[in-house]
Amino acid sequence: MRNPFSRNALVVAAAVAGTVALWSFSGPSRAAEDAVIIPPPALDAKAATGIQTAVVAGGCFWGVQGVFQHTAGVLNAVSGYAGGAKETAEYEKVSTGTTGHAESVEIKFDPKQISYGRILQIFFSVTHDPTQLDRQGPDTGTQYRSEIFTLNDEQKRVADAYIAQLNAAGVYKKPIVTRVGLLKGFFPAESYHQDYLTLHPSQPYIAYYDIPKIRNLKKIFADSYVEKPTLVSSAKVTN
Repeated sequence: MRNPFSRNALVVAAAVAGTVALWSFSGPSRAAEDAVIIPPPALDAKAATGIQTAVVAGGCFWGVQGVFQHTAGVLNAVSGYAGGAKETAEYEKVSTGTTGHAESVEIKFDPKQISYGRILQIFFSVTHDPTQLDRQGPDTGTQYRSEIFTLNDEQKRVADAYIAQLNAAGVYKKPIVTRVGLLKGFFPAESYHQDYLTLHPSQPYIAYYDIPKIRNLKKIFADSYVEKPTLVSSAKVTN
């Protein structure tokens, strides 16, 4: 049964109402999960030149994209799908939870300004709860799983080592369930999903679950926070 407070339920209701945003909402009593302050990775990627790419999945891509659009050194953050075939990389199909895709975000970043390890630190601390299996908050299904899609062996080493480090340090009350897998393809989501947090800050789901993530980024990672988001619609780096 679809949770009436889930992002999918809101999107469906909005479609029935003939609008993307809903302006009345009676949600659960608790908002977004509190961010967890965690140590930086002991092992980070080696300094690189040129634009680098990271792909992560941590529940609804609206909030994940929004966080990284407010992160210094990020040149573009695109909502999309990873883990399945190109033919099924469509919102309605992915929402069935049967395609193998996870709602994901492709992050283009400048390694001179932010490291791969720092991106993972923000990912684990602010964007989602990595101890929730195949869900985030009110959204359930494998499409909302926590996963790091690596582009090379070095990214895999950093991700695996960081998960082991955080588990060993006991920074969470439960073990991290984040998967680490090789990226086989990233497929941008439909245009109406891009820059969604910025375009619809009063949309109930965004206001309740995602805006707190931006506040947590500003509070915990002040040196990595930028007030003006880097939007897909104005990004200088697109591929």
